Amino acid sequence: MKLKLLTLALATPLLANAQAQQSKSDALQWGLVLDVGAASRELALGARPQGAHLGGLELGVAGNLGEHFAGRATLAAHSHSHEGKKKIESELEEAWVETRSLPAGLQLRGGRMLAQLGYLNEQHPHADDFSERPLLYRSFLGGHYFDNGLRLSWTAPTALYWRSGIELLSGRELNPDAEGARPSIAAWAANTKLGGDIGHSQSWQLGLSYLRNKAPGSGAHEHEHEDEDAHEEEEGHDHAHGARYQGRHLWIVDGVWKWSPGGNNGVQQLRLSGELAQVSRLNEFAGSGDKHRSAYLAAVWRLAPQWETGLRIDSLSLREPHGDHFHPAKLREQTLMLAWKPSHAQSLRLQYSRQDDRGGFDAAIKRSVQLQYIVSFGAHGAHSF
Repeated sequence: MKLKLLTLALATPLLANAQAQQSKSDALQWGLVLDVGAASRELALGARPQGAHLGGLELGVAGNLGEHFAGRATLAAHSHSHEGKKKIESELEEAWVETRSLPAGLQLRGGRMLAQLGYLNEQHPHADDFSERPLLYRSFLGGHYFDNGLRLSWTAPTALYWRSGIELLSGRELNPDAEGARPSIAAWAANTKLGGDIGHSQSWQLGLSYLRNKAPGSGAHEHEHEDEDAHEEEEGHDHAHGARYQGRHLWIVDGVWKWSPGGNNGVQQLRLSGELAQVSRLNEFAGSGDKHRSAYLAAVWRLAPQWETGLRIDSLSLREPHGDHFHPAKLREQTLMLAWKPSHAQSLRLQYSRQDDRGGFDAAIKRSVQLQYIVSFGAHGAHSF
């Protein structure tokens, strides 16, 4: 009897500590991210209006929902231009529940989520290295594509990182202006990623993504050539999301390579990233050569623990529908940035961008200077690779 009492007395603190740890792990984690900025000019296809603006305000909550599930919700607000005026748009970016205990590396997620497309779409814009996303995302994915749907992903039990997934999506955020009846599942996506380390100083990742849009927009780009400038200014600002240039099929290839001298990425690091995208089946008149294409290459150098500088080169090539024929349009963009990060929770970024109209983009901005300040409070999701 005494032995049982002694055992119980010794076990009680351990059980209480285990319960406290379990309670702590299941506690909801709240976080707030504020992104404010100013721009000398608004870039063509850009998301940041001229002058002072709200780049983004995100309120998020996440946590484990017992032993088998976890969830997250993110409410966001930002400035955008509409008919020459700035407006604040708010939306629910994330509201999902996912499994934690499925076997064989499987995971199921349902609700509103960031689609697994390309390298950047899964991360929130405040985690980017530049204040504006590449032309590829701004043109083909509305900058930041989130949607309602269901995702099944699988991570291989191998030393080499290998993740694959498939998503069934409503397509409403991709096609906000689509007219007429459309299926409840208007888009689906598939992706796969491979990654690994090379010694202690280098790491890499390669990805391939595909999006099939069953209900692309209702010909919003079939306008007369003489109205192109007015359309270009208006298009994409009535609603901050939605693909500005659409088609039935979207393919994205992405690659990232990182190098940290001595393996300490907190002191110095070189990050090279690039993506190539193609949109096809633009409408019923499109031939084999009528495709949208976009690519970018970015290099970011952390030259000291609190300082980073980067360069990005973007290209966009379009075949804009005009009834039963197409007009070519090309845009080039070069971006240079310098960022000061006094802490993990703060970033101050100065960015210079230049756009070159190669035909069809008379609204391209020759020069734009942007200033961005980001500060976060509380918990926020881990940054992706």
